[in-house]
Amino acid sequence: MTLQQLEYIIAVDRFRHFSKAAEHCHVTQPTLSAMIQKLEEELNVRIFDRSQQPVCPTAVGSLLLVQAREILAQAGKMKEIVDEERGAIDGTFRVGILPTIAPYLLPRFFHTLTEKHPRLDIRVSEMKTPEIKRALQTGDIDAGILANLDDMSEEYALTTLFYEQFLAYVSRNSRLFEKKVVRTSDLVDERLWMLDEGHCFRDQMVKFCRLESSKMSQIKYNLGSMETFMRMVEGGDGVTFIPALASLQLSEKQRELVRQFALPTPTREIVVLTNVNFIRRRVLDAIVEEIRSSVPKAMLSLTTSQVAI
Repeated sequence: MTLQQLEYIIAVDRFRHFSKAAEHCHVTQPTLSAMIQKLEEELNVRIFDRSQQPVCPTAVGSLLLVQAREILAQAGKMKEIVDEERGAIDGTFRVGILPTIAPYLLPRFFHTLTEKHPRLDIRVSEMKTPEIKRALQTGDIDAGILANLDDMSEEYALTTLFYEQFLAYVSRNSRLFEKKVVRTSDLVDERLWMLDEGHCFRDQMVKFCRLESSKMSQIKYNLGSMETFMRMVEGGDGVTFIPALASLQLSEKQRELVRQFALPTPTREIVVLTNVNFIRRRVLDAIVEEIRSSVPKAMLSLTTSQVAI
């Protein structure tokens, strides 16, 4: 039994497909299949039921996969301990990040970070909050960048990165266009472009604006892309919400559509999330420092005019 074989069975479980798992592991499918078969013969069990599509683990296979993940996690920690002791900022570091943060934050710090630490290989994946939590638990990522929610500090370690206001993005045809600030009561009867359920950005705004009662009337406007909503608004239709960093990428004409909320302004706390037994602090500290230096200084603390939601 080898660590490589354990990596192969975890890959098959993840993709539920032998050829996709082989591609992920950078080996041929016959090689991966042969190594897994050899492990099954050694243990005298079937780890996967190959008669099903997609491939599924057997009952005993599911138990072995849990153990395999624990073994690989412990093996990985041995190298992490050594790297941390020698002060290394290198190797592969996998980060999950919310789709409502990634396009606005990554361009601000990623290039500078990789220039400063050329031996550090940052792998970024866009994920929703539940996916980030699961990936941390399974070891598929090392850290997550997301909005802080009430239950996170109980199971994970978190570090605050910055505080980001929510803004309204209003079309020129909206009655809100003539207003300097937007109140939640102003949103009644407006056509709102909202993210799909499962995005914490949407959930936070629905809660803050008390939109539950109008949720069903707006459901036909649900889509998955904030950028799509912004184009709809620019075309003269409805209202959407954007994070403050998104507003910094807008042209002068686009900024004419941005409106702040009345005080206290709704704000989200952006954090980096790790498991409580996380080891690679030097790498994480380098990422945190670069992110904090890349955002406006006013975003590094919560002011009295803001309310965290």
